[in-house]
Amino acid sequence: MTSFAHVDYPTEHPGVARAQRTAQTLSRAARGFDGTRASASFLLAAIVAALVVVANQMVETWTEGHLLAAWTVMWAVAFAAMALFATPAKHAAIAIKAGWKRWAAARKQAAEDDQLWQLALKDARVMADLSRAMNAGVLSDVHAYGARYF
Repeated sequence: MTSFAHVDYPTEHPGVARAQRTAQTLSRAARGFDGTRASASFLLAAIVAALVVVANQMVETWTEGHLLAAWTVMWAVAFAAMALFATPAKHAAIAIKAGWKRWAAARKQAAEDDQLWQLALKDARVMADLSRAMNAGVLSDVHAYGARYF
């Protein structure tokens, strides 16, 4: 009597599949993350903490009998600071994020320009193309290295 053993081996490792699902979940969570809100919250927390420290320094001089009043004043300062500085902190965080993106884009463009210029220094055809483009006014921004040679 003949019997066959049909063993189905998995085509992928369960640990690898689990790691891929974890990576997908983390990337979806990262896409939904808004750095502006987090940085605004941290900025607001820093401002409120500074104001609470100032209020604590002022309240420390009071006598022991006014401890409840001191805590009430400190919490009033904290909540008033959160109410007053929430919008400016959010605007500041948005401005910082936009500035960071502009700076990163400018750095990337400068690196690409430098790479093209280094290639042009080695290849006469690319240099001729750049020279024609600069003379025709197609390139409005002459690279720093190129400004010395043209």
